[in-house]
Amino acid sequence: MTSDLYSYLQKLHVFIDYQEKRILSLERKVSKLTEETKTLKERPAVNVDKIEYKFDQLKVETLEGTLNIGLNPSDLNNIDDFTIENKGIHTPYSPNNQMYRTIDIENAIFHYLDNELTEFITEIGKSQNIDIGEPQISFIKEDIKKQLPSRIDFYLKKYQSPEHENNADRTNNLNDEIINQLKMEIQKGVQTFLNHLPDNVKGLKNE
Repeated sequence: MTSDLYSYLQKLHVFIDYQEKRILSLERKVSKLTEETKTLKERPAVNVDKIEYKFDQLKVETLEGTLNIGLNPSDLNNIDDFTIENKGIHTPYSPNNQMYRTIDIENAIFHYLDNELTEFITEIGKSQNIDIGEPQISFIKEDIKKQLPSRIDFYLKKYQSPEHENNADRTNNLNDEIINQLKMEIQKGVQTFLNHLPDNVKGLKNE
């Protein structure tokens, strides 16, 4: 019993340490974004008569739910089919298992966002003759990261199955499946977001 408690406390310590590092990382990013925002505000104002975003067209509809880029979270309550109801669903995974699976999936997606997504966004921009700058790319990434915990939680509940609890191979396969689905959802969200940017904020490249 003492050994189990010690093991649990060790894992809890690892998790807390991980969260502290994440918080520090996020604080640095917030500071960087604040500086970038300040720089943007100091640029000469662009006279734009009217910009209309049809937020309902920015939704990415999938059978699993919705990932939105460029939406204010306070506006989501007004979108009827956005909320994913999970009432009555209880995960069979132990808290320990759930915690480590979440960390593994999140790390994989963070690696994808930090190392692969920029190239994907740039390629989409080129194909549509849109000049995508670093501030826009940072905005997209941060918007995705804010929604990531709820999306991971959704997929873990979707694929919950008691027989996977103590089967490492099946758990790893499911994690890979969730990671792949999240990547596809992110790519579709980016494409939809860029497709619906108004022309006067796209920063169109010169032919």
